[in-house]
Amino acid sequence: MKHLYKLFVLCAVMCFTLISCNEKNSKIINPEGKVALMWFDAEANFSRFSNKDSIDYYLEKVANLGFTHAVVCIRPISGEVLYDSKIAPRMTKWLGDEEIHFDYLGHFIQKAHALGMEVHASLNIFVAGHNYYDRGLVYSGHHDWATIVYNPERGLIPIYVEKRSYSAMVNPINEDYREHILSVLKEVAHLYPALDGIIIDRARYDGIRADFSDFSKKEFEKYIGEEVVRFPEDIYEWVKTEDGKYNRENGKHFLKWAEWRAKNIYDFFVLAHNEIKSVNPNISFGTYTGAWYPSYYEVGVNFASNTYDPSKDFDWATPEYKNFGYAEVLDLYTTGNYYTNISEEDYFTNNSIIRNETDSREWSGLWYTVEGSNRHLRNILGDNEFSGGILADQFYENPDGLRRSIEMNLTGSDGVMVFDIVHIITKNMWNEVELGMRNGGMIR
Repeated sequence: MKHLYKLFVLCAVMCFTLISCNEKNSKIINPEGKVALMWFDAEANFSRFSNKDSIDYYLEKVANLGFTHAVVCIRPISGEVLYDSKIAPRMTKWLGDEEIHFDYLGHFIQKAHALGMEVHASLNIFVAGHNYYDRGLVYSGHHDWATIVYNPERGLIPIYVEKRSYSAMVNPINEDYREHILSVLKEVAHLYPALDGIIIDRARYDGIRADFSDFSKKEFEKYIGEEVVRFPEDIYEWVKTEDGKYNRENGKHFLKWAEWRAKNIYDFFVLAHNEIKSVNPNISFGTYTGAWYPSYYEVGVNFASNTYDPSKDFDWATPEYKNFGYAEVLDLYTTGNYYTNISEEDYFTNNSIIRNETDSREWSGLWYTVEGSNRHLRNILGDNEFSGGILADQFYENPDGLRRSIEMNLTGSDGVMVFDIVHIITKNMWNEVELGMRNGGMIR
């Protein structure tokens, strides 16, 4: 009888322990295998995350909300890095903020792994300077890396002179720069063997207006096998309208130009994938790319599956354009569903017109809603998975839109990516994040 009594007590203790553990960990990571990524921008978070306690606090917070990945930017647009590199200068201060005196990425990896989260390092690729502060590699000895942009009023000028964009983008086929950035990517993979993945950002041209350097002209002429007599007019030219705006009038080589630029970006993705995997075959290779595919040819990017033929749907694509879809090169793809219209019904109610950062014109339609974007992306990406991204500061005046966007992305895609944690902190939108994650199935 004593043995039976002891067995009863032991069973009771075990049951109580299990119940207590379940209550303590009631927010269980989504069992369906979807991912949730919280992005930590380098510059915006430099001061806040310049100490380990702050990193620990917010990683614990997002882990409890069901986030599975921390995306940590370690190469902002200046081209500096947030780790001890033998190749690139380290960002020791940002706008007067305190220095980071510890292994920033290393600590993220250690803490996140203890919480069961993955860490993916994000690096901005074809950019090497901050135009608003004249800061970065383009300004410290590498003017030759800067892309040449076709300005409607000033003609062909270096981007660091124009100042229209805050990013001092580079020419993606500049051989010296490509060698530099590939070395950085390989260095990160080598220095951090426990890193779960690398996500490349801004792996693109600076819009339709770039790159019009002499080198690009010569390389394009090799590609098409003939001389471009009028450059850039035989690609396209800006035509001023009566209201003072500029429209693009395409020249005879425009379609092949769009194809060639897509090939250049595709070639880099393949090369970067192979170089990173040569260091660590198990590391994930991913990217962030804007979701606005109907206009994303303007930045030379074809993120679709190579089974999808855009020439059947869009007049800017040649039949050969499909050969440069890079979806199959990726292990992880996050895309920017940066729309304040969440459902397709929202569009019919608001009839919104949008113009994304890289667009040369305004757009409207069901594609430019979170629901519609996910539906279209399923078609062009084939069997490849993607996570819908959110630009959180779009919802400062409408926090519930953040909740709805999280839900819609988790419903319509294979996960969600929130850019960036600083916006959630600044406007205290944690309740909206929790509701979106809960209703989207990531926590319960």
